[in-house]
Amino acid sequence: MPRWLDRGWRIVATSISFAAFGLGGVALRLLVFPPLRWCVRDPARRGELARRLIQRSFAGHRELMHRLGVLSYELVGFERLERSGLLVLANHPTLIDVVFLVSLTPRADCVVKSRLARNPFTRGPVKATGYICNDSGAGLVEDCIRSVRSGRNLVIFPEGTRTPRGQALGPLQRGAANIAIRGGLDITPVLITCTPPTLGKGEKWYRVPSRRFHVRIEVLPDLPVDPFLRGGASEALAARRLTTHLDHYFKSELSRVGAAN
Repeated sequence: MPRWLDRGWRIVATSISFAAFGLGGVALRLLVFPPLRWCVRDPARRGELARRLIQRSFAGHRELMHRLGVLSYELVGFERLERSGLLVLANHPTLIDVVFLVSLTPRADCVVKSRLARNPFTRGPVKATGYICNDSGAGLVEDCIRSVRSGRNLVIFPEGTRTPRGQALGPLQRGAANIAIRGGLDITPVLITCTPPTLGKGEKWYRVPSRRFHVRIEVLPDLPVDPFLRGGASEALAARRLTTHLDHYFKSELSRVGAAN
């Protein structure tokens, strides 16, 4: 296929993918979650079913993008996500990272921006699943710890936003480390790469790369939190040390797979 035709098709296919995502969110909100709310009275059970629906929906969307030729992908060690009570920390190079991670993670819980709870395309799923909104203030860390201890798998991007273009990793926020330290929770790190880079911070969806992009998801062995809790260090100091360690760790792993700058 000529390069200009391939690029043109990928622009069309990308627009189809974004439209399908938005329409899917509206359909879940209007057609799926209301009957679920009526038929399942127990909030915990209802939330569990809603999260399962979101996981399958995201898996379907991932496959749609793959079949349309927008992207290819590779999964390494994803069986490590098939456990309960995980604190999953990942770098965040692209807009679709959450689609991949939630599609691969049973019982996934997320910390979402509060505006998503007001967006007509995402409000239904956020409300039905009971995802944690980031405007809960002082109780946010405790909400996150409670989620993991209840058996859910909490997915967090420590950068807080997508990695800035031209950087291997953005500055890490301390919130994820605070959750690990205060909850005594080991970390399940996930390394995400996207080649060539696309759908990054500030990039328009229609600025498709020169070729189909490839997403690689590698779930790495757990990082124990105990070493950062020893020696009587305060929680604040332990969180700072863990954040620094995570910064070095992710940059080292990105360098290992050839993604560091």
